Amino acid sequence: MSQVPGVGVGASPDEIRAALAGGGATLGIELGSTRIKACLVVGGAEPVASGSHAWENQLEGGTWTYSLDAVWTGLRACVAAVLADCERRYGVRPTMFRAMGVSAMMHGYLAFDADGELLVPFRTWRNTSTGRAASELTQVLGCNIPLRWSVAHLYQAILDDEPHVPHLASVTTLAGYVHRRLTGRDVLGVGDASGVFPVDPVTRRYDERMLARFDALVAERRPGTRLVDLLPEVLVAGERAGTLTAEGAALLDPTGRLQPGAPLCPPEGDAGTGMVATGSVAPRTANVSVGTSIFAMVVLEKPLDQVHEELDLVTTPAGDLVAMVHCNNGASELGAWAEVFGEFAGALGQPADADAVFGALLTQALAGEPDAGGLVAYNYLAGEPVTGLAQGRPLVVRTPESRLTLANFARAQVYSAFATLSLGMRVLAHEGVQLDAMYAHGGMFRTAGVAQRLLAAAVGTPVAVGDAAGEGGAWGIAVLAGFLDAPAGLDLGDYLARHVFADARIDVVEPAERDVAGFARFLERFEAGLAVERAAADAL
Repeated sequence: MSQVPGVGVGASPDEIRAALAGGGATLGIELGSTRIKACLVVGGAEPVASGSHAWENQLEGGTWTYSLDAVWTGLRACVAAVLADCERRYGVRPTMFRAMGVSAMMHGYLAFDADGELLVPFRTWRNTSTGRAASELTQVLGCNIPLRWSVAHLYQAILDDEPHVPHLASVTTLAGYVHRRLTGRDVLGVGDASGVFPVDPVTRRYDERMLARFDALVAERRPGTRLVDLLPEVLVAGERAGTLTAEGAALLDPTGRLQPGAPLCPPEGDAGTGMVATGSVAPRTANVSVGTSIFAMVVLEKPLDQVHEELDLVTTPAGDLVAMVHCNNGASELGAWAEVFGEFAGALGQPADADAVFGALLTQALAGEPDAGGLVAYNYLAGEPVTGLAQGRPLVVRTPESRLTLANFARAQVYSAFATLSLGMRVLAHEGVQLDAMYAHGGMFRTAGVAQRLLAAAVGTPVAVGDAAGEGGAWGIAVLAGFLDAPAGLDLGDYLARHVFADARIDVVEPAERDVAGFARFLERFEAGLAVERAAADAL
C-alpha cells in the first residue's frame, strides 16, 4: 500500500498530527438511515477522528423520504463534527484531504430534470409501493428486481403515468447525488449501481441485454426512452471518480477553509462499504450489517441456478457477484424498547445512558431460554418483502404457557431482528451455497459476544466480529478512497487482506447446539405467526 510518509498502523500522535496538517488524511462519509457519519483515517486505514449527525426519514404522503435540505444540513454538521474532533484530539483542523469517498443507503429513487432540479421527493429503499413494477420487471428481465431497486421505482412511475416522467433527465441514488454535487460527475460505484439496475458480472457494467429489454418494455408508453441515458456511469473500486470542486468544498464547509482538489473514489452503497469494513469481498465469505434494516451479503462462487424473490443479485465494489438477503426491519424495534427501559430506569431515580441500557438488554438476552420461553416478537416497523408483507406492525405474542421474563423478552427481540434474515439464508442453503465465515458489523455487535452468538445460531454459520465492527460504513468508504493509491494490479481482496486486515483481531463464535435448536423452535413459531402479523396490519 502507498502509505503517507511516516504514517502507518499504530502511528504516534506527532505522526498523525503531521499527516493531518499536510493534507495526508482520507475522509469517508456515509449517509445511513438514522445517522450521517464521517471517519478520518491516516495511512489508508487507521481511524483517527469521527463525527456524526442524527437524522430521521419522514413519512410524507405515504412515502418514506428525506429532504435534500436535510441531506446538506446533516453533511455540514457531520463534517464540522469530524474536523472539530480532529482539532480536539490533535490540535489540527485539516483544510484538505488526500482522498475522499461518499457512501449512502442503497436503492431508492432520486429523479432530476435537465437543470438538476429534483422532480419528486426522494423515495427511499423503505418504500414498498412498486409491487406491479417489480413483478413485471422480474418476469421480463429474468432477474429478481426487488421493490426497493431504483429501476422498480422508475418503471412504477412510468406505469402510473406520473407527471414528472416526461421531464426526466437522470436517475441516481443518494450516494450518487451527493457525489455529483461534490465533483460534477454523474457516476456510481458498481456495488451501488447493481441496486439500480442489474450489472453484468463479466463487464462490470449495466447488463446490455436487460437494458434492451427494458427499453422495449416501455417503448409504447415512453417512445424513444433509452434507460442507459438516464443512469449514472458505472465505475469499479480503484477507479478515480472526480475531484472535490470549489462548489463541493463550500457545500461541505461553508466557512471556506476546506480546499478543493481531493480525488474521490466511486460512490458506493452501504452494502458495499459493509463488505469492505469486514474484509468480506472474496467468494465463500459473507457479512451481516445490522441497523434500521438488516442484510447479508454473500459473495458467490458461481451464479445461482434459479431466480429467487428473497434474494437480490448485486456485486462487491470490485464487481464480483453477490447474493443479498435484504430485510427492511433490523434493530429499530429493539432500540425502541431500550428507550422505554431507559425511561423506566429514570422513573425509578436510576437514570442510565442509552448505550448502557442497550448493552444491559442485550446481556439479558443471553440469560433467556434458548427458544425465548415461547415468546414471539415481530420487529416489523415497515413492510417486509421477504415474508410478503406490505406493511409492518411491531408485535409481541405469547401463549398462556409462555414464560414472560426480562431475559426471554430480550432474547425474543434479538431473535426477531435475525428471523427474517434466517429465512432468506435458508434459500441460499437450498441452492448449495457454502460459507467459510460470516462477518458481522454494526452497533448491535459492540456488546461483546451477545448478538454475535445469537446470530450464529440464527444462520447456522460461525460469525466473526473484528476490531472494525463498530467503525461501520464511513470507515469502509474511507478505505475504498485509500484504495485509489494501491499498487497497480493489486485487487481489492488482496489489498484488504494484506494492508487493512493483516493484523486485525477477529473473534469467531461457533453456533452452539443448544442455541441453534432454540432458535429453530422460535423460527417455527415466527413463521406460523406471520398470519397474526398480517392480520394486525389489516386491522390497525
